[in-house]
Amino acid sequence: MIQYFESAHLDARECFHKLARISLHPDNDEIGCIGQYPVALPLKTRKGLFGEVMSGMFTEAYKFIGEHEWVIPVFLFRNHEDAGQYIYTLNRDPDRKREVLGRKGDDFIAIVVDQEGNVNRFIAGEAKWRGSWTKSVLDTVMLGPKSGPEGEKVHNNKGVWHEVNRALAVPLGLEQLHTILHECEPDKYASVIASLDRILAHRNPDPVERTDLILLAGGPAKKRKKATSLIPWKDVPFEYEAGRDLQIVEMIIEDGDDVINTIYGGLWAKVAADASI
Repeated sequence: MIQYFESAHLDARECFHKLARISLHPDNDEIGCIGQYPVALPLKTRKGLFGEVMSGMFTEAYKFIGEHEWVIPVFLFRNHEDAGQYIYTLNRDPDRKREVLGRKGDDFIAIVVDQEGNVNRFIAGEAKWRGSWTKSVLDTVMLGPKSGPEGEKVHNNKGVWHEVNRALAVPLGLEQLHTILHECEPDKYASVIASLDRILAHRNPDPVERTDLILLAGGPAKKRKKATSLIPWKDVPFEYEAGRDLQIVEMIIEDGDDVINTIYGGLWAKVAADASI
């Protein structure tokens, strides 16, 4: 699992370390190395990143709706602007620790590529982490916070269902994926890049099918029974109105904070150990 997380964050790590002018070389012991990405990020930010990486792991490991063969050329973490600013600042002032704003855009993107290298389907993921998935927490996440007069408050319908229902047929995440591949792997993914060009065109774009993924990860409610789903799964939830393929994944784990801290604390740990020899 550690290797999967390292691979998922490698592109962003290289970008943010370059931005902060700190070295990735294990023998470099300059002061700036205290602020490495993503190890130096606060726990709340790690939780968000964890859900996004797990979206990729589940997509590759399990047969989702349609049983498509999903490809994840790269994760989109380099577009986390505030994380880059945080790493840059932390490496110049170690006392400037703070919360980090979330990354804008899709949490996760994977694609289906045919034998000619054409992208004919993509999956866009929305990942949410909560320490305890109670009924009220779930309703707030999916339906939005409550508002209105005291005693008559109702959910404002600005939650995950709202965001998924109004999601663009061709989202920004595909443009971000295209940009990263064009910069980093123009030869390896030449056909994919060309296909994405046609999909992203303003006029007469190539058609592409979208699958929606929702990942709910975190701790169980105290009275939760084992093997009990948060969202009914036998039928498509009535709140989902987009009419596309929908995949929901629920990941309930005990001691989630410890698990996340252990994973992120162990990233590139061998490099750190070798450097101290």
